[in-house]
Amino acid sequence: MQVILLERVAKLGQMGEVVDVKPGYARNYLLPQGKALSASKANIEAFEGRKAQLEAQNLETKKEAEQMAEKLNGQQFIVIRSASDAGALYGSVTTRDAADATTEEGFTVDRKQVVLGSPIKYLGLHDVQIVLHPEVEATIQLNVARSPEEAELQASGKSIQELAAEEEAAADFEIQELFDDIGAAASEDEELAEVAGVASDEDASSDEETPST
Repeated sequence: MQVILLERVAKLGQMGEVVDVKPGYARNYLLPQGKALSASKANIEAFEGRKAQLEAQNLETKKEAEQMAEKLNGQQFIVIRSASDAGALYGSVTTRDAADATTEEGFTVDRKQVVLGSPIKYLGLHDVQIVLHPEVEATIQLNVARSPEEAELQASGKSIQELAAEEEAAADFEIQELFDDIGAAASEDEELAEVAGVASDEDASSDEETPST
């Protein structure tokens, strides 16, 4: 099926180009999204009549998108999720979650603008593309963590594996300290018992040496 593009479409063509696409792709995406028109003679003529207007609109929206991209690019957004000790999420982070996280921070991003190769299923830092305009993109980072504190540590550069290793080392250290304290207390008890035993022996010896009257 042939369509005329009303805007640039990645991997397909520029505004005004007539391209061949699969009918399903045209009917389900390009046409309802207003990105193209069927390439009939009447539509091509209508496009030529509107071309200057469409190009002006495209330039204006592109400038707006570039301004937003400057603010959005490189921003990090925290997403709190439950996960296993190994870092696997109980569920996943989707395009809607990414859009919600950016919107909560004052940016207007629609889930359709978020590009994820696949849903995010693990804790950590994940780069995500935001398509603000057919010719403008921004890259944000989602900090997926189990708590704000964990997110802060991840933001400092520590992975979930490093955090788990540190927690395990801290727990081992506490256990070792507990055993050391118990051992020290036992040693003190033994020393006290020895001192008490010596004192008892001395008292007994003194009693034996004292003459009776």
